[in-house]
Amino acid sequence: MKIVKTISVMAAAAAVVAMTLTGCTQRSSGDNPGASASTGNGGGEVSVAFVPKLQGIPYFEAMNTGGQKAAKDLGFTWLYQGPTSADAAAQADIVRSFIQQKVGVLFVAPNDPNSMAPVLKQAQDAGIHIATADTDAPDSARELFVNQATAEGLGQTLTDQLMKAMGDKGEYAIVSCGETAENLNSWIAVQKKYTAEKYPNAKIVDIVYAGEDQAKATQMATDLMNAHPNLTGLVGECTSSAPGVAQAVKDAGKIGKVFTVGLGTPQAMKPYLDSGASSASVLWDVEALGYLTGWAGVQLAKGAEIPAKPDVPGAPDATYDASSKVLLLGPPLVITKDNAGNYNY
Repeated sequence: MKIVKTISVMAAAAAVVAMTLTGCTQRSSGDNPGASASTGNGGGEVSVAFVPKLQGIPYFEAMNTGGQKAAKDLGFTWLYQGPTSADAAAQADIVRSFIQQKVGVLFVAPNDPNSMAPVLKQAQDAGIHIATADTDAPDSARELFVNQATAEGLGQTLTDQLMKAMGDKGEYAIVSCGETAENLNSWIAVQKKYTAEKYPNAKIVDIVYAGEDQAKATQMATDLMNAHPNLTGLVGECTSSAPGVAQAVKDAGKIGKVFTVGLGTPQAMKPYLDSGASSASVLWDVEALGYLTGWAGVQLAKGAEIPAKPDVPGAPDATYDASSKVLLLGPPLVITKDNAGNYNY
């Protein structure tokens, strides 16, 4: 995939310069790379900013690539900047910097939806369209949520893939990431209920939180195997903990004895899928999610009504529910050793 040229966005005030210490802003301006990011809602080229939970990890970099492609195809400015650690306060500072830049549309994947809500209200009061992507802030004033897949679809698919490996029985534990991440917690809630209802001979024995730290996830998974000698399954609930739990099983020499699944990116999970340390990764087309986010930003900027079945070239399975204001990418994608090589992120 051709990546649109990106350049650093210079801050308009000293406070904004300080914010750039938390991460690098990238701009993609379609066919006009010299366009200003500060177009706001006053006409001219649309500017769409996306603030991920964490910058520099393959998952959000793939979303950035998708957003850049949308910017090139659709002709808008794409801005991307996130914190260098999964820190809600640092993320809020970056959102405030985009407010000062007067971007037209602002998307956030909040680390803490509750603390992000008042910051999003500040953006709205400044005349900026606000929305969420990847992770929702349902109690905020957001105009739209770009959702990768339903909580039911992800939670049930994760459970089914793990139970397939575990023979529909046994004890398993979950290594999640942010303790306040709305999307992760909604998936875990489904896993709890679905496991109890469909797999009566299986149970979740523990849930721990490693932040967005793969090494910490590995250590926590190792500790779980030591604390629960009958453990035969581990779930890595995000793209850093999925390879982390698989690494722990590999390090412990328990491939084939303790089975893992998770939400890992294809290239990060490929070595573990090939070795058997991971049985499957349940995800979605992350670049398509970024593309859909960019497309949605253009619709918000234009005040366009989104149909129930929008025509989005980069996300052909997308649907929109006007009652909940959720733009859904589509069903989950199961990644195995057979298809992991089909994806370049």
